[in-house]
Amino acid sequence: MCLICGWIYDEDRGDPDHGVAPGTEWKAVPVNWTCPECGARKEDFEMVQI
Repeated sequence: MCLICGWIYDEDRGDPDHGVAPGTEWKAVPVNWTCPECGARKEDFEMVQI
């Protein structure tokens, strides 16, 4: 979950609009990827259980 805006990365959905295919595990998301909602960096995310 993004600590800035609360957007949640879902591994099943990925972020295909920004180059991350559905099914991509979080650890495989590129380090330069940013939150599609607010532009926060990957390091600004924290694991949450939903």
